[in-house]
Amino acid sequence: MTDTPNSHRPLPRSSLAIAAFSTIVEWYDFTLYLYFATVLARVFFGPGEASLLVTLGGFAVAYLMRPIGAIFFGHIGDRIGRRHMLLLSVALMTAAMLATALLPTHAQIGAAAGWLLFLLRCIMGFSVGGEYTGVVAYLLEGAPTAKRGLIASLASAASEIGALLAVAISALTVALLDEASLQSWGWRIPFLFGAALAGTVWIARSRMEESPEFHRQKAAGSVPDRPLLHSLTNHRAGIGRAFAISALGSITYYVGITYVPAFLTSAGSLSEKVSLTLSTAAAVVVILVTPFVGALSDRVGRKPVLAGLSLANMLLPITMFSLMASGSHGNALAGALVLAALAGGVSAVGAVATAEQFPGEGRVTGLALGATGATAIFGGLTPFLAQYLVQQTGFAIAPGVMIAAVSLAVLPLFLTMRETAPNISRPKKI
Repeated sequence: MTDTPNSHRPLPRSSLAIAAFSTIVEWYDFTLYLYFATVLARVFFGPGEASLLVTLGGFAVAYLMRPIGAIFFGHIGDRIGRRHMLLLSVALMTAAMLATALLPTHAQIGAAAGWLLFLLRCIMGFSVGGEYTGVVAYLLEGAPTAKRGLIASLASAASEIGALLAVAISALTVALLDEASLQSWGWRIPFLFGAALAGTVWIARSRMEESPEFHRQKAAGSVPDRPLLHSLTNHRAGIGRAFAISALGSITYYVGITYVPAFLTSAGSLSEKVSLTLSTAAAVVVILVTPFVGALSDRVGRKPVLAGLSLANMLLPITMFSLMASGSHGNALAGALVLAALAGGVSAVGAVATAEQFPGEGRVTGLALGATGATAIFGGLTPFLAQYLVQQTGFAIAPGVMIAAVSLAVLPLFLTMRETAPNISRPKKI
């Protein structure tokens, strides 16, 4: 899709930096929940193998709130402005994380504790729906044209910094506290930190400039009155392509990275401390890989990078999960690092490729329908499904098979889709 030249007036670096690195909060919270899943299972649902499955199930159901929140916040972003959307979403996230840190436990009020946690996860999922899509749209619209891939990929890199913070604080909390202290009050520490982090991001975002693309729409009188209807009427093909790109990005990230600690603890027979330490190394790999892949997509195009990563994800994850299940620390590290590199690459190019499926008008709502819809299914549900399949079948490679299946399904689309990188030459029509 092509926007007018005026919509590509670069934003100040300060606004782009605030937008890119504010995704730390969103991914800190959701990654924290998965990395801390075994601890939260005992705190809110009591002992027993079923508690972990219920905890992951709560994550999956709450994740279904993301598309609803994305449509709500997408309407604000497309009608009122990207900046207003990003301020409101992070304010709601701050309140939800603080409330989570103050919840009573299963030992204090019984089953009601689990229901309260579930309610707050739904609120969190709703608010997060407006985060990543809004940030990616803002970065795409404010970046220099030739550096869209690199700039948009910074949101993915920053997201992993949030994940790194989550795993580091989780690992530190688990390492420093005994089991009794952890279940009594220690589990609250990471959520209190997250609430403070979110509040800081709100303050920083209040200084951001509005997207130049939204200013263009206001000047031209082209701001859609009903963004949802506008997107469904005009951008159905773009929504489908964004869904496919995000399906691969979501399953590689949520099964290939954030589910891995729970997998290593249960199927890999490693301690929570070791599993979280390995995940820290995986997060560093994603941070290093992401800007490289984003810049590569600026140079050679989104299409070949997406196709290459899809092929790699068809071949490697099954072997990696088999390695991690062996119980060997070395094999677990190798598997986790390879999976992290694959997921980081897809996230980097996927950020800009999904946003480029839409023109400026209705872009955030289009992303909400396509990208966030895919994330709800292939992100929120897949850790639960992966754990269920491993427990029911005894096959440690089941999560890898899931990734390979999605990669195979989306590869034909990647091979035939139109290149969207603006600086890549295209064959001239005859």
